[in-house]
Formats: sequence, structure tokens, C-alpha cells
Amino acid sequence: MPLLLLADEQPEMVARYIDRGDMWVLTSKDASKDGVPAVAECLVTDEGAGVLEMKSLAVAPAHQGRGYGRALIEHVARTYAGRYRVLRVGTGDSPLTVPFYERCGFKRSHVVSHFFTDNYDHPIYEAGVQLVDMVYLVREL
Repeated sequence: MPLLLLADEQPEMVARYIDRGDMWVLTSKDASKDGVPAVAECLVTDEGAGVLEMKSLAVAPAHQGRGYGRALIEHVARTYAGRYRVLRVGTGDSPLTVPFYERCGFKRSHVVSHFFTDNYDHPIYEAGVQLVDMVYLVREL
């Protein structure tokens, strides 16, 4: 749950998709002294019409910048290729997240205006920017 809440900080929002998706977890024997081996997680859902949506992608802060997020994206792309037409992700319009997905082969698709301000009970900030709109990006599979 801590990794899920790192990607989506409001538990009620996680509850909207957690029971209808496939979760992938990257583990390491040395990831944590407290015995929790999760390094990263990714949860994807079938949105119909050949669209697989990545609802959550998070890497534990101590392991960020090492390629684990990209590795999970590539694993998902390989695993679901041939079964889905595109992999889609929705994220805040952040100077950290959008460029990351673009480097992973995603292209901007569309925007849902005021998604974060309409659906979260508190303002969400990333890299000093308040997230207001949801930016959707897609990658052909």
C-alpha cells in the first residue's frame, strides 16, 4: 500500500481500480531492512476497445532513478503486446512525470480538465506545481 499511495496519494482513488487490475511488483532481497522487498509497483486495467491503462506506477524513493519504473513499463508492454492495441497512462501535468513517460515512448493523447481539483479532497503538488488537469499519454503496443 505505501507504494500505491506514493503514486496516488488518496486511498479512495486507489480503491476505484485496485480490485479490477493486474498488479506487478518488482522486488529485491536487499530493498528494505524491515523485510518488505517491494522496490516498485505497477497496476494496469483493461479499459476496453484494446486499451490497457496504467493506473499506478511507483518506485520506492530510495530506488528512484535506477531504471525500475522503465523496467516495469517495458515488462507490461511485452506481456500485453498482441492482446491490447495501446498502453495508456494518465498523470498530472508535472515537469517530472510527463517527460519520463515521453522518454519511455508515450505520446500525449488528451487532457481531462480539472481532474485533480474535482476528484481529490486536497491540492496535489509535484515538483512545486499544483496538479489540476489529467494528461493522458499513449504508447502503441
